[in-house]
Formats: sequence, structure tokens, C-alpha cells
Amino acid sequence: MSRESQRRWWRFAIVMVICAAVLYPLEGTVSSALGINALRAGLPVGAWFQGLRQSVGFALQPPSQYWFENSLMLAVGAVIVCTLLGAPAGYVLARARGRAVSTYALVIFLLQSFPPVVLLVPLFLLFARINLIDNLFGLGLVYLALTLSFAVWMFAAYVDTIPIELEEAAWMDGCSVFGGFFRVVLRNALPAMLTSAIFTFLTVWNEYMAAFIFMRSINNYTLGVGLQAAGHSPTLAVLIALPPVLVFVLLNRYFSVGGVGGSLAGR
Repeated sequence: MSRESQRRWWRFAIVMVICAAVLYPLEGTVSSALGINALRAGLPVGAWFQGLRQSVGFALQPPSQYWFENSLMLAVGAVIVCTLLGAPAGYVLARARGRAVSTYALVIFLLQSFPPVVLLVPLFLLFARINLIDNLFGLGLVYLALTLSFAVWMFAAYVDTIPIELEEAAWMDGCSVFGGFFRVVLRNALPAMLTSAIFTFLTVWNEYMAAFIFMRSINNYTLGVGLQAAGHSPTLAVLIALPPVLVFVLLNRYFSVGGVGGSLAGR
């Protein structure tokens, strides 16, 4: 076996050990949720399947159903808004120059540098005055404040890797600035958009502190708060983990780095 093959196998073994160490704490929760311990104890497969179906059905009934709907609506809404606002804002941050843009970048950086818990107390006092406590729209605004700055920086960093000569070529062919943005930048910045979308979705889906502070009615709980209210149900915990895993598995193959590097090979 060559040295390269040996190094490859050693890297694979190290990655497997790390994955096993990370996933081992989840083994108890997954086994309890799926009833694996009962199967090991000799429970008939038919009885095990019936119990598993009842457990999943109970986890998807109200109020758990409302928790899934609330978290999904907030996560998808945050992804859409952060993408629609983060893309043009990041483009301006990367391409424009001037004192106003520098101030805008500094404000975005300062907002991102604050710990989220520091912002929750003044936001709670403000929202209490305008009746946005225990309101999904108000919680959605909080999540936008927590995730939009990352989307802006992610898109700006990726736009910096796209040669401006590509846009200039589009302008010479008759495109406007907006046309070059939509036809050139957005098409080549798809990995950045997907990365910020996944980060936003995972942040909102798994968020607990803001929902715990702002939500009061049990039907308005998100999954994190609802899981605590349900007494840490193993089945509900596993169901909560499935959507982020599916999102990453489905979108991971679209990631690429440096996809436009060869566009100016002849220059």
C-alpha cells in the first residue's frame, strides 16, 4: 500500500472516531425513541411497530403539531427574508465604496458582535410596549435581527471572489447594473445563498432562548420550548432533528468553492 493510501485510510479512521464520539451521546435518545431496547428485550416486531406508530402519532398531535408549524413558518420565513435582503445588501457592501458604505459595514459588524442575550432584554421591553409579546410576528423580527447580519456578510464575502470583469462584460453587452447583478452575481453566488439559508434555518429551528422569553401561550411555543414543556420526549426530540438533517443532505451537493475562477482564464 502506498503512502498516500495509508494517509487516506488514517484520515478516514480519524474522521470515523470523531463521528462516533460526537454521535454516541445521541444513541440513548434514538434507542428510546425507536424502541430498540424493547426489541432487544424480545418484544414482537408487530407490537414494536404498533407502539412506534402510536408514539410518533402522539408527538405529531396538538400541541406538538402547532410547535412544528410555528418553527417551520419562522424558519422558512427567516430564510426567505434573509435571502431577499442579504443578497443586495451584501452586494453593496462588497462592490460600493464610500464613507456611507464603511459606516454601514461597521454597524453590521457591531450588531453581529453583540451576544444575542444582550439584545433580548431591550427588545422585550420594546415589544411589550407595542404588544408583540407572545406573537409569532414579533418573534420573527427577533430572529431576523439575529440572522440577517450573517447573511449579509456571507454574501459580501462571496461576491468579493467574483471578478468584477464579469459584470463589466455584461454591462458592455447591454445589461444594467441590476441586470448584471441578477444575471451574473446571483447565478455565481448560489453557494453563498445556500450556506446562509442553511445557517439561518438551523439557527431559527434550534433557537430556544428568545422563544422562551417572548412566547407565553402553549400553542405559540416553538419546538425548543415545546420539547421542554413536553418533558423531553425522546420521540419528539428525534423528530425535531430530522428536518435540519434532511435540509443539509438535500442541499449539500450544491455547494462549490471557487466556481468562477476559470471565467477569466484567457486574460
